[in-house]
Amino acid sequence: MGTIFSKKEKSRITEQDKAILALKKQRDQLKQYQKRINNNLEKDRELAKKLLQEGKKDRAKLLLRKKKYQEGLLDQTDKQLDQLEKLTQDLEFTQVEKQVIDGLKVGNDALQRANSIFSVEEIEDLMLETQEAVDKQREIDTLISGQLSESDEDDVLKELDALLLEEPELPNVPADKLPSQPITDDMLPDVPTSDLPQVEKSDGGAKKIAVAAS
Repeated sequence: MGTIFSKKEKSRITEQDKAILALKKQRDQLKQYQKRINNNLEKDRELAKKLLQEGKKDRAKLLLRKKKYQEGLLDQTDKQLDQLEKLTQDLEFTQVEKQVIDGLKVGNDALQRANSIFSVEEIEDLMLETQEAVDKQREIDTLISGQLSESDEDDVLKELDALLLEEPELPNVPADKLPSQPITDDMLPDVPTSDLPQVEKSDGGAKKIAVAAS
């Protein structure tokens, strides 16, 4: 058991990862150096101006020479930074390429294993068996349909479509006349037996005169 726990796991960090990390570390150090030089240049410029105001021209000149030298160092660090950036990008791109190549290898191996499952002869036999099964099913359909030809089948389909398009028939109206019911005396109203009252016209208006029944 001691050997199991003492065994170290294989590190996932590659040599390329270490190289990229080292390059980025150098890049960060150069940037910090540039920042420090820029701060010194600004201070030296202000100090040289103050020395000139005090009449110390020689010291101001010496300080400006120092400033010029530091500006040259700053230009060199810019070029070094460009090289580091380019080298870092190249290494990172090679890692991407390696991942792509590894993926292609895995895919190719999987494809070869899949192709090795069936041989060309097995696939041809399978296709032949499938075609035979289809032909047999067609023969069965032909027997079930009653030996109808293709033209007969077309006629059946056309007749079916025609039946679907026909409108439903309405019930026929009876041709015979309906029996007429005879009219009897009971169906007529009663005739009054007395005379109707007559109306006489006068200046005062109409006046009804009742007529006695005879």
